[in-house]
Amino acid sequence: MTTLTDARPARATPATTGTTATVHDVAPVLPVVGADTLVPLVDGRRVPYANLDVAASAPALQAVADRVTQVLPLYASVHRGAGYLSQVSTALYEQARRTIGTFVGAREEHLTLVTRNTTDSLNLLAGCVPVDQATGARGRVLVLDIEHHANLLPWQRVTDATVVTGGHTVAATCEEIADELAAGLAEGRPYALVALTGASNVTGESLPVADVVALAHDAGARVVLDGAQLVPHRRFSLAATGVDYVAFSGHKTYAPFGAGALVGRRDWLDAGTPYLAGGGAVRRVRATTTDWHEGPARHEAGSPNVLGAVALAAACDELAALDTTVAREHEDALRRRLVDGLGALDRVEVVHVWDDAVDPVGVVTFTVTGYDPGLVAAYLSAEHGIGVRDGRFCAHPLLGRLGFDAGAVRASVGLGTAGEEVERLVAAVGALVCDGPQARYDVVDNLWVVVDDPRPVPEGSGLEGLLATAALGADEAFGCLPGDA
Repeated sequence: MTTLTDARPARATPATTGTTATVHDVAPVLPVVGADTLVPLVDGRRVPYANLDVAASAPALQAVADRVTQVLPLYASVHRGAGYLSQVSTALYEQARRTIGTFVGAREEHLTLVTRNTTDSLNLLAGCVPVDQATGARGRVLVLDIEHHANLLPWQRVTDATVVTGGHTVAATCEEIADELAAGLAEGRPYALVALTGASNVTGESLPVADVVALAHDAGARVVLDGAQLVPHRRFSLAATGVDYVAFSGHKTYAPFGAGALVGRRDWLDAGTPYLAGGGAVRRVRATTTDWHEGPARHEAGSPNVLGAVALAAACDELAALDTTVAREHEDALRRRLVDGLGALDRVEVVHVWDDAVDPVGVVTFTVTGYDPGLVAAYLSAEHGIGVRDGRFCAHPLLGRLGFDAGAVRASVGLGTAGEEVERLVAAVGALVCDGPQARYDVVDNLWVVVDDPRPVPEGSGLEGLLATAALGADEAFGCLPGDA
């Protein structure tokens, strides 16, 4: 047992202003579902929930929810149904596919596949990297150690992957990529693919995509972009950047229902091993042989997620219509306030990957000396109604290289974030530094929980307790905690 009782640090005076003006009056850009939800605190109060965990799953835009409500009565079987509603649902699904592809600048020769999420998309593409005729093995893939596991593990499992350690600057990291690509050519073992994050899910920082594309194409390699964190925050185009494939998730793009997308060049996808074996992916099946479809159907066996595709397309429409200047100014103001406000507090360190990174998205990761990241997150939730993420964010190699093997705390903002929520976080972390937690906390199954947590579950939810106290072991439910091997 590691129960905390009255272990309070010595009082300090936090500097909560930093070099950036406060953002109390910054309003959300677009309305999201649940923005007015009240959550209970351990002291019995109820406060509006401050969702600063948008990088994990963004709340649905209200316009997306309205669209789903509109089409739900029209939902029926897809592609092989002769009924009127089946035809409507099929049209809705295929229209959604076109909208999703258009949103990321798909060209005529590109395919748009509807998947479950970014992880699903990248695993699908890994099975389509062509076999090297000289070695008989699947082609070589170059990937950086900064990547989310979704853009690392599929390549390590299926392809001949080389993991390059990034430098301390963007320029040095690009040099590492260039050197490795040149070495592959010199050895007669060129790379087939470079896998690159659009924006780090740990810090929001990014490499210059167009520069990396130029390096890869000069070496005869294609580029796949993990757009999970980039696409919801920045206008992205395959056609404009020259990227060959992009993968992204609906649940990070303000859409519910678990749909994502893989969009890119069709030759590998048409020739690759069908991702799922089943109905819809085939032209004809005999007892001993199967003729597979080309195009999206090849990799979309089974009944598709119609509502998920419609929701993602609706989110794409909303983001495409958004004034990019307004969205950028909103996000930049909130991010600067987080970086400066947290960075000005005693014992708080803001995490960075590169010294010269530019144009990061709204993701800020930090640590508080003397406090386990899991305790910080539990405290913010239980005593302030603030949701953040803690752990190693499915980016173990990067956190290890940066010296944060014990994990960190991540705050992330989006279109539905109000400036007041950011100010609450800065003030709450300042109170933790000054006074410590007011409740008692313990570690249960590798998770920090409130001792004798008095907070009720939502009425009508059917839950018997909060997830943190529902006896789910870390090995069963949580794969990116610092304590996991």
